Amino acid sequence: MESENTVRRIKSFGTHNNAAQDNDGSRQWRGDNGYSSDPKRKPEVSLYLLREGLAACLVSGFILLLWGLVHLSLQQLVIGKPTGEFNALRARQHLEQITSVGPRPVGSQENEVLTVGYLLEQIENIRVETAAGPHQLTVDVQRPTGSFSIDFLGGFTSFYDRVTNIAVRLEPKGGAQHLMLANCHFDTVANSPGASDDAVSCAVMLEVLHSLANQSTPLLHGVIFLFNGAEENILQASHGFITQHPWAKQVRAFINLEAAGVGGKEVVFQTGPENPWLVQAYVHAAKHPFASVVGQEVFQSGIIPSDTDFRIYRDFGNIPGIDLAFIENGFIYHTKYDTADRILTDSIQRAGDNILAVLKHLVMSEKLSDSSEYRHGNMVFFDLLGVVVVAYPARVGTILNYMVATATFLYLAKKASLPGNGGGRYIRDLACATGVAVLSWFITLLSVLIVALFITLLGRSMFWYNHFYASICLYGAAAAGKMILIHTLAKNLYYGGVRLVELGELYFDVSLLLWCCSLVWLTQKGLCSAYVPMLMVAFPLATKLLLTKEFKHRGASVKYSVFYVLGLALPYVHFMFLIWVVFEIFTPIMGRSGTEIPPEVVLASLITLATIFLSSFFLHFIYLVRSTKWILAALGSVFIIMFLLMSCGLFFPYSDSPHSPRPKRVFLQHTTRTFHNLEGQVESRDSGLWINSFDYTGMQHVTPIIQEINDSVRTRCREDRPFCGYPWFLPVKFLSKKNWYLPAPEVSPSSPVEFSLLSKEETSWGTIKMTFSVKGPSHMSLYLMPHRGASLSTWSFGDGTPQFDLSGEYFIFYSHGLDAPTWTFWFEIQPPRDPDPSGPEGMISVAISSHYFFGEDQRTAQLDEIVRKFPTWAFPSSWVSTYDMYRY
Repeated sequence: MESENTVRRIKSFGTHNNAAQDNDGSRQWRGDNGYSSDPKRKPEVSLYLLREGLAACLVSGFILLLWGLVHLSLQQLVIGKPTGEFNALRARQHLEQITSVGPRPVGSQENEVLTVGYLLEQIENIRVETAAGPHQLTVDVQRPTGSFSIDFLGGFTSFYDRVTNIAVRLEPKGGAQHLMLANCHFDTVANSPGASDDAVSCAVMLEVLHSLANQSTPLLHGVIFLFNGAEENILQASHGFITQHPWAKQVRAFINLEAAGVGGKEVVFQTGPENPWLVQAYVHAAKHPFASVVGQEVFQSGIIPSDTDFRIYRDFGNIPGIDLAFIENGFIYHTKYDTADRILTDSIQRAGDNILAVLKHLVMSEKLSDSSEYRHGNMVFFDLLGVVVVAYPARVGTILNYMVATATFLYLAKKASLPGNGGGRYIRDLACATGVAVLSWFITLLSVLIVALFITLLGRSMFWYNHFYASICLYGAAAAGKMILIHTLAKNLYYGGVRLVELGELYFDVSLLLWCCSLVWLTQKGLCSAYVPMLMVAFPLATKLLLTKEFKHRGASVKYSVFYVLGLALPYVHFMFLIWVVFEIFTPIMGRSGTEIPPEVVLASLITLATIFLSSFFLHFIYLVRSTKWILAALGSVFIIMFLLMSCGLFFPYSDSPHSPRPKRVFLQHTTRTFHNLEGQVESRDSGLWINSFDYTGMQHVTPIIQEINDSVRTRCREDRPFCGYPWFLPVKFLSKKNWYLPAPEVSPSSPVEFSLLSKEETSWGTIKMTFSVKGPSHMSLYLMPHRGASLSTWSFGDGTPQFDLSGEYFIFYSHGLDAPTWTFWFEIQPPRDPDPSGPEGMISVAISSHYFFGEDQRTAQLDEIVRKFPTWAFPSSWVSTYDMYRY
């Protein structure tokens, strides 16, 4: 510790006569930390300042301890001993059986026959076992056909034909009028066994069904267990159920089980809309709670490029629900590494315990039969380290938020009203300090972004993908060092001889004010996430008030510093949990977000913002330490060392580690493209291996290994062809503009696409109606590109109104199950009044792409050969496709 007697006290906040000097040269100070109403000199009081080393150890130790607590809570999957109602070992057997057949794309034997057969067999076993009990079990295999539009990935239209749903209705033997719905999906993307997404959820649901059916006490209401077989085809099977199945009209609420990662804890990240009784049911019943309204509001903002069946039940069924998902280890989500052995039995146990308990609570609740009385309003909900969930109505949260904000403004107003602060001196000082703090944020963010851009230019982008803490050491050290440097300069140059205790007090008030402003703003916006700044205001304010006397008489003593930090523990540990969630979700997403979004900018921004938020109440300490030179030297050294190591290429982005793989995602299609002119003749035809990288590094790390994939075979978008003339499976060309096309022999699938124009007629209202038929594989994409001056007026999809015009193009996603008939569709187009002579001939370009995701047609010798060349740290997902374009 250093005594305040050693610190300059010449002026206070710009006033030159705030400190008096005796004849012997000793300086005195004003009471109340410089805001006293007594102009007379006070006797000298010795106030302590923090030693630099102690301050650094206290803050870093505090942050590391809380980060350790967060990770410890995440590893504690099951709290207490299982009750035995849910058998995780039996659920694991289901999981292993489902995944043993391999990938299960829609339309494949693995999905439509083998998995369906296994599920029906297990359901029948449960029905026979429980036949003598108080419940009845009814099974219906639905194969719906339908169409809808969705504003996902920029917006497109979906058409499905005979996809599979297995609906199991469990109810008392006397029947039930009101039903809960539990939903999972057993289909997968191509080339992934889909253990976490979403076989484990179906395994859990089978065991929950077994447990509920064996209950001796009859259920009050019924439950539908929906095992849907077409979720990866952008939510098709759930749409088929909720819009067409006769049981759907009796569904009052639902629970959806999903995954955006592999294993860990399942988190409640969406509820509602409204219907706060559902959150209350989860809070009351869940054995191992894990929930956050922040996740709900972030997910529903559209920042995360993903969607679940929750959306379909909410938008097309108008029913409320709870959405749960596994979010850990998203690096291997939708890859070959998503295997059953990576999911811990405790993860299955906790998910089963929670879902069983919540379902039991809901089906025995009177609220399910008439939820209209409890419908309105939202809930604020969050858990504390997975031990307990805090939940209260949003209207109560609004009152609480404004109470905390009012208390904060009264605290600041009291300081401003002291007689010694006449003329608004404190207000001016507070405003000035707030400006310094905000300026430090912008300078810090700008500085770190410059570092991120420099790293991108060096070609070291995504070095953190396999070395996350390297990014913390680089960007975190840069952000923390920059902020401390700015405030140190402000303390020494701008404030000059102002007493450090007064500055420390002032910058605590600045942090309080800024958090309070965010609290008021979020509350005004009606966001339930406003509870976060509420916690970040209430606890520090209460702590400061309790420590006022200690700080006034002794300054930054050890006692004061320790208790001050302890007072921040609860809001900070929760805030650090939220930071963990952000990085756990967004870091893997950067590996599949395309070639156009610079990931360094995203991650550097997130780390800088986290540093700014976490450092807010530690600005107080920056002004209470006599010096920061060693702290700055340490942070600068960490930054320089990490920058040099990164520049030397020590941190490779990807890994094939069997325990923690970080694969690079690459999509390869062996495709044949055929382009027809207005007369129907083949204008051009080519074949090749079309390669897409779905992260920012492109083929930078692959080219040295597979030298034929280089910039000489980079593709260019042909604007006169639908979707650039390439077989996009989904409308994501805006995400991945760096593609490669290696010449290769033609593909010859055993079931080639049969595309024909059935009729073309002019309507009495001046449009041209064109009817087509298509016969092809289970996955096809239809692209419509009206030429300049022409426009689509109606079509046979969805509600009949063409929707989601993507830069003049329309995307229709098609899939079918087994034994689907020929796909027939039509549209009407308004011809152009003045055809564009510089554009393509005709009034519309129509293209159809086919995708062979399974069976013998999925592979070719050339595709297998290039896949073998890829390094082991890459995950090349490959299939055969075709692209045929026609002009009309």
